[in-house]
Amino acid sequence: MFSATLVHGGWGAILMYQEHKKEISGGQKDTTNNIMELTAVIEALKLIKFPCHIEIYSDSAYVVNAFLQGWVENWLKKNWRTADGSPVKNKELWETLYQFTKTHDIKFFKVKGHSDNEYNNRCDELARNAIASL
Repeated sequence: MFSATLVHGGWGAILMYQEHKKEISGGQKDTTNNIMELTAVIEALKLIKFPCHIEIYSDSAYVVNAFLQGWVENWLKKNWRTADGSPVKNKELWETLYQFTKTHDIKFFKVKGHSDNEYNNRCDELARNAIASL
């Protein structure tokens, strides 16, 4: 049986539009890395005031692959059940994120984590700072 390890977690995101840039972050006690990865995307999308084209770059295979590999569509067809019939973990967060894909034209891109991507590294720093301030 799989059991997620609960830890103090943080998330960070950078929103960029033309010459504008906004950094956001937050943290939570007793959470998982998957919850924090979903939260980063959701909290960023909450700040978008009108429907538009959005590119999301994330080092989270969990978030990116759910859309690029059709996991979310399959979960919807199966009433939020996985291929083996078990309930989808973090369903409420996935539902929230899915609703944003109905409002916005969102494209997901996977970036390598802990490498030379300055924005991904900055998001990691924002997340670590958020954890430190819990």
